[in-house]
Amino acid sequence: MHISVFGTGYVGLVAGACLADVGHQVTCMDVNAERIEQLNGGDVPIFEPGLSTIVAHNIAAGRLRFTTDAAQAVASGELLFIAVGTPPDEDGSADLRYVLEVARTIGQHMDSYKLVIDKSTVPVGTAEKVHAVISDALEQRGESLAFDVCSNPEFMKEGAAIEDFTRGARIIVGTESERVKSRMQECYAPTIATTKS
Repeated sequence: MHISVFGTGYVGLVAGACLADVGHQVTCMDVNAERIEQLNGGDVPIFEPGLSTIVAHNIAAGRLRFTTDAAQAVASGELLFIAVGTPPDEDGSADLRYVLEVARTIGQHMDSYKLVIDKSTVPVGTAEKVHAVISDALEQRGESLAFDVCSNPEFMKEGAAIEDFTRGARIIVGTESERVKSRMQECYAPTIATTKS
C-alpha cells in the first residue's frame, strides 16, 4: 500500500519506519525542513533502539522517503496518517491545531479517495472535526470527493516503541465503515502475520 505519515516526531517516525519495514511504500512529511534534511541524510533525531537501522534499511530499499512537500504526500498516499503533536492547551485539553492544519492541507490537495487516520493522541470526537475541516476545504475548492476518517490510537512506550508497534497486544481502529475496516486490515496484515509467527 502507499501510505503517507504527517509528522516525524516519535509516533510518526516509528509508525512510518515500521510500516515501510513490512513492505508498504511510505512517505513521511513534516514542515520542519531541518528535520527532513536530517532524516534524508540518515540521521534519526530521536533515540529509539533499532530505529536508525530500520530507517536506513528502508531508505536504501526505496520504501521510505521524507519530504516537506505536503501536496506530494497527499497525492502519494492512499492512507494518510496524522501523527502530529497535540500539546496540552491552557486548560489541559489536547491542542488540536496541528491535527486540523493537516486535515485542511489534505482537503486542499486531495484529488481522489483517501482514508485519513488519526494516529495522534486525540480526544473522542476528533474524527468528526477532522472530517468537517476536510469537507470545508473541499467545498472551498468546489470539489466533492469521497474520503473516510478513522481513529487508530497508538500504544507505544519509549524504549520499546518498535516492539509495541510491530508486536503489540492490540490494534484499535475506530470506525463503522466496512471499507475502512478492510483497508486497515490490509495495512496491518503484515504486522499481524509477523506477530503470529
